[in-house]
Amino acid sequence: MPATDSLSTAQACAALGVKPATLYAYVSRGLVRSEPGPAGTRQRRYHAGDVAALAERQAGRRDPQAAVQGAVQASLNWGQPVLDSVLTAVQGGTLIYRGHAALPLAEAATVEEVAALLWTGEAGRHPALPLRARLNLGGQPRAARPLEALGYALTHAGAHDPGVHDTRPEARLRQAGRTLNLLYATLERHVCLPPAPDLPLHLRLARAWGRPDGAEVLRRALVLLADHELNVSAFAARVTASSGAGLPHSVLAALCALQGPRHGLAALNAHALLLGALRGTPRAALHEAARQLGRVPGFGHALYPAGDPRATALLATLAQTWPGAPGVQAALALGTAAQEETGEHPNVDLALATLIHVLGRDPEDTATLFALGRAVGWLAHALEAGQGGLLRPRARYVGPPLAGSV
Repeated sequence: MPATDSLSTAQACAALGVKPATLYAYVSRGLVRSEPGPAGTRQRRYHAGDVAALAERQAGRRDPQAAVQGAVQASLNWGQPVLDSVLTAVQGGTLIYRGHAALPLAEAATVEEVAALLWTGEAGRHPALPLRARLNLGGQPRAARPLEALGYALTHAGAHDPGVHDTRPEARLRQAGRTLNLLYATLERHVCLPPAPDLPLHLRLARAWGRPDGAEVLRRALVLLADHELNVSAFAARVTASSGAGLPHSVLAALCALQGPRHGLAALNAHALLLGALRGTPRAALHEAARQLGRVPGFGHALYPAGDPRATALLATLAQTWPGAPGVQAALALGTAAQEETGEHPNVDLALATLIHVLGRDPEDTATLFALGRAVGWLAHALEAGQGGLLRPRARYVGPPLAGSV
């Protein structure tokens, strides 16, 4: 790092008000990055931004009211609060899982391998996935929709699986595998197929949907959806897990948060946009969507001003696999028209809508695919948050004063 962006040991300790031993502990915990100092010396330099952020958090703990006021003034939208996590980052337009860029992983990695990476931090470590659920799914209500079926299964597992209360690290990993497998087994049951727990997860999904020809693109989509930093559903999973709740209930909380039009259901609007382009022209579909929604769904992302790399990768794969598919051609035409009209690039919602259309699935399966992919990350966040304390933000009261007060 440049010298202007780094601090010496003495400077970092002074800024944090700690001794060198404490600074070294921060480095070992990943809170402050460090690099070797000038050649020929044993000195180290410390990332100035990390030190400043850590000092600010420490000040907030010393003065909670000031921290609350600062967070409220900054708003809880897009940036506050900031939580430490080793799982996922978006840096310079690149999506990173535990130090590994997601796009190269999507080229060849399985869902199970990405789960192992996010859950353990070791790319080569491969928990025994998929694990058999060993739960009787027959007593659950018959669901009308896949997401409803997933919710029933998670509720049942959280209430009846004794393993959810085993807090030993290896037991937690096994439970994460059981929970992930449960989701796929539930989808198989929903479509009246016997479970296939020994197949890779992406093949189980392709089999359940009756589209073995889509297995490869589904694998890529599931990998690219595995996690996306501290989004709404991941935060819900973390808050729930921090209470001591088991992994199925933590994933259930995330599944509930997913089902809003600003998050997991956003791809439904992108699917409607795609159908509009197929019925008419791309520009007319863009204008009609903007008129109805106040924005164009499936385009733009605050974390990717130069374009969502997940969408770029998935749309390229779709164009290569099914170049003549009407849905693919409509999505590409929408991308060209939106670039000319608004300057915005496709996001992952349009890519998911296009994939679901090509596979001939119901539009709501955009959310099903989203949930199955993101469950890997939800479990990773729940595992990580379960190791810490209770997540309990404070609120700054701005309501009416106490009755009778001056």
